[in-house]
Amino acid sequence: MESLDIPPGYIYPAFVFGTLTYVIILFCNILVFTTIVFTKSLHSPMFILLLNLPILDIMGATALLPQLLHSILTNDRSVSYPGCFLQALLIHISGGGDFLFLTAMAYDRYIAICLPLRYHSLLTFNVLIRIIVGVWLSIIIIMGVLLCTTTQFKLCMNNIVDIFCNTPSLVKLTCEDTSVNRNYGVFTIILVQAAPAVIVTYTYIQILLTCMKNKKSDRIGKALQTCGTHLVVFIFLQFICMLTVMAHRFKSVSPNLRRALGIAFMVFPPVLNPLIYGLNTKELRKNMIQMVKRLILKSQLTH
Repeated sequence: MESLDIPPGYIYPAFVFGTLTYVIILFCNILVFTTIVFTKSLHSPMFILLLNLPILDIMGATALLPQLLHSILTNDRSVSYPGCFLQALLIHISGGGDFLFLTAMAYDRYIAICLPLRYHSLLTFNVLIRIIVGVWLSIIIIMGVLLCTTTQFKLCMNNIVDIFCNTPSLVKLTCEDTSVNRNYGVFTIILVQAAPAVIVTYTYIQILLTCMKNKKSDRIGKALQTCGTHLVVFIFLQFICMLTVMAHRFKSVSPNLRRALGIAFMVFPPVLNPLIYGLNTKELRKNMIQMVKRLILKSQLTH
């Protein structure tokens, strides 16, 4: 990989900042995960689907940050091809999985608000498990095939210019015709990013129309509590992912800007997702605060 070019005086501050960022990501996402798991009142379809976001965010951050922190401290940017392939696979699964699970959560909100009387019959436990397993299998297969298309090419370079391994950076190492990979990459973007955008847009149009007809419904008001939060997270993820994809599609984009967007895509969602959901979802926020209080009390008792 290409050198980070961090001035000697900034190496340790960069390492400390990166370590704190990783610790915050782990703490916030593990807190959301454990709060949902150990709080029976949160065992509803919406929160069970939400449960997958911390897993994906921790996966993506762990695929990137420990290796990046090691590079900062040792100035050693070397990585094996299998290690690079694994990092790219985990990062792609993390990002793509976020889109698909946020789409599944939009479907949950659509049924809760537009078809409230059929909610429990349509979203049974078995259906929920099928959705979760289906999303995981789909994103693993889609991203696995995407990465496997890069292995058929003969490498003529060994210097990855991006901050972490990904499909575009691996393709740039080849000197052969990569049209198959590019075409499948476009198909992947349509399937993982564009299709969810269409589905989420449709569900929120239906939700808006339903709310306009039933302004005084308490059930709808309660269901809407998570809609704003969900929409903010989805739009933010779409925006930052779109910028990152465009940066790779246009050769005129500065490598430094491409690096910055890559880091932003991998760091901001794992940090902001648990904070946005934790602060804006009343039921989750209340239980997260209780969980933190119990952890503090236990630590005091052990001392």
